[in-house]
Amino acid sequence: MKTPKLKPISFEPIGIVENEFDKNTPRTDFKDSESNIVLDPELTGGLDGLIAGQQIYVLFYLHRSTGYDLHQHPRGDRDRPKRGLFSLRTPRRPNAIGLTKVEIVSIEGNQLKVRGLDAIRGTPVLDLKPA
Repeated sequence: MKTPKLKPISFEPIGIVENEFDKNTPRTDFKDSESNIVLDPELTGGLDGLIAGQQIYVLFYLHRSTGYDLHQHPRGDRDRPKRGLFSLRTPRRPNAIGLTKVEIVSIEGNQLKVRGLDAIRGTPVLDLKPA
């Protein structure tokens, strides 16, 4: 069955990631690291109800990702057999959208400090959702 031609979708970032990582880094390096998500100040009220210790999902745009192959080696390791990209956490995807479950460390104004976000400095944040 052929899928119908869909219209393009566009998003506006709600914020940006600030952390020490400026290049693609193994996902394990992010596990215990802390990042700040700096929201557009106009959206600060949307943080009401979130608390430190809570887990949330962060959706973000993988802004440095280019192109994709339907089959890729896990973590780029050519010693491992290729798998379909939808079975991997690869940033090389048809829609370069990342998703990570993180823990809130603190909230101060429009800044949300989180632990475990596997996104690099400058990554545009698209949305936050409770886990």
